Amino acid sequence: MELDKNCAWIEGVTHSPSPNYNERPEGIEIDLIVIHCISLPPKEFGGPFINDLFLNQLDKNVHPCFEEIAHLEVSAHFLIRRTGEIIQYVSLQDRAWHAGVSCFNGKEKCNDFSIGIELEGYDDFSYSEIQYQQLATLIKLLQQPWPHLTQNNIVGHCDIAPERKTDPGSAFDWKKLWCLL
Repeated sequence: MELDKNCAWIEGVTHSPSPNYNERPEGIEIDLIVIHCISLPPKEFGGPFINDLFLNQLDKNVHPCFEEIAHLEVSAHFLIRRTGEIIQYVSLQDRAWHAGVSCFNGKEKCNDFSIGIELEGYDDFSYSEIQYQQLATLIKLLQQPWPHLTQNNIVGHCDIAPERKTDPGSAFDWKKLWCLL
């Protein structure tokens, strides 16, 4: 894996461009990584449905829970599947729509200045070893152009939207991630 010359796309991962993004506000510097988790349907792994959601192709008739979310326009910069596969949906230079109403260190609208990384998982279900390894590798790569993305600037969705979100959840091993970094 390596960053392209524009620090926009990671070479050596799957690219699946999402329509759910826009430009970052002018003069905004990336200074936050937000870790999320997602599984569709909940607690089921390996299917096409996360990809379908981020590409606005989720069929609301496939599963009852999809009726509530099929209309959403959401994305993340990256998804790390349980197998370790990394998929990039949005250029790092653009604003992915992953954080929603959020605040970090007094700054609102975290999508403006963050990189969103989804882990295929569920709050209380252990993540795979390869996911931690790939997450650490990805973060180290992102730290090359943005060296200030240190432990203090790597948070869970729960940290920036605590009244709304719980991910990456109690099963996420922060100590393991810090050791790998």
